[in-house]
Amino acid sequence: MSKIEDFLTAKEEQDIVSAIRQAEKNTSGEIRVHIENSTKLDVFDRAKEVFHMLKMDNTKQQNGVLIYVAVEDRTFVIFGDEGINKVVESDFWDTTRDAILKEFKKGDFKQGLINGVLKAGKVLETYFPWHQADTNELPNDISKG
Repeated sequence: MSKIEDFLTAKEEQDIVSAIRQAEKNTSGEIRVHIENSTKLDVFDRAKEVFHMLKMDNTKQQNGVLIYVAVEDRTFVIFGDEGINKVVESDFWDTTRDAILKEFKKGDFKQGLINGVLKAGKVLETYFPWHQADTNELPNDISKG
């Protein structure tokens, strides 16, 4: 079994997908989680590549947030589109990273990802509140590479 298959159980993945749905309930923002074994690229560059591959740069308000995890490399990145980068507090990315890292250090990867997803959702809700005409522009599932 590969590292990616050992990272989360099917139940844990479903819990994360539920957190994504909850986080997106009150915002037009889009949150995705992508997990892969490792990357030969700089982790930030790979997250940016995955962001584009998942078409997260095609949201109407440029308010997508990707949590990218390279399991074997033991690293992750939170990558946000231009719309959200323009409005969030300067420490948003660091505090979100810290919320994830705190749980990752304990080996609780599910809770770390849920914490990151919910924190991102709260901020998206502040700057990109849900309106009746909004549609879910991207799938809520966990993508894997």
